[in-house]
Amino acid sequence: MGDSDDGSFSVSSLMCQEDESCLSQESGDEKSCDGSYYCDPCCFVLGNGDEEFIEKLVDKETDFGSKGCGFSDDCSTRTQSWLKCARLDAIEWIFNKRAMFGFQFRTAYLSVDFLDRFLSKRSIDDGKLWAIRLLSVACLSLAAKMEECQVPALSEFQVDDFDFENKVIQRMELLVLSTLDWKMGSITPFAFLHYFMIKLCGECRPKELVSRAVELIMTITKVINLMNHRPSAIAAAAVLAASDGQLTRETIELKMNVFPSCGSPEIVSFLISINQCV
Repeated sequence: MGDSDDGSFSVSSLMCQEDESCLSQESGDEKSCDGSYYCDPCCFVLGNGDEEFIEKLVDKETDFGSKGCGFSDDCSTRTQSWLKCARLDAIEWIFNKRAMFGFQFRTAYLSVDFLDRFLSKRSIDDGKLWAIRLLSVACLSLAAKMEECQVPALSEFQVDDFDFENKVIQRMELLVLSTLDWKMGSITPFAFLHYFMIKLCGECRPKELVSRAVELIMTITKVINLMNHRPSAIAAAAVLAASDGQLTRETIELKMNVFPSCGSPEIVSFLISINQCV
């Protein structure tokens, strides 16, 4: 992994204070008894007709949508192949921990966002699974501190086959923060869901539409690099695919043309394929 500056920083002074009392939180959103996804309504930050706010959010998506974004240019073809597998393994770990801690879905999504942004700027040597594991812990911990009201102690972020000390995790957190230039407030598809549901489906929409769209968003993170697609496009695609898994390409393009800044028929088609398989 790329070198980090030890400098004269006091790592402990830069990190949130954590104690065992953080473990008392209840699940905010989880799978229901029938296995369907439930999403806390608070993840929808928009009201009907908030066009101006949506436009401001779209304008802030400048770091997304650049085709070809992926792993660091320092990575060899073999390393990139290994990283793809390691990334999927990391996401599975993040999702499992999300369920265990009862974190919101957007917390897990934000973790993957941090992961992809980090790997686009720094390389990790082929086979260093411990580095990927440590990075996963740091990304989830940071995302939880951004999104959750209560965050478990670092000692609770247990990883199979590895026993990372709290100080080691904190140092990785600092490396992630510096690599991402301390820009941790990434926009996620969840900020757009309510808006697109109203625009694309109207007020009369099935109750299960929200949970289905959330499920698709979480599924898509495993197979695309989040740097390659705007969060607004992912949100619109998820809503469309969740509302009608039999949409034709022509219908998709017609609906997406209403939102030219979010237009991405390819990702919609891909989501529809996932929608039919999940």
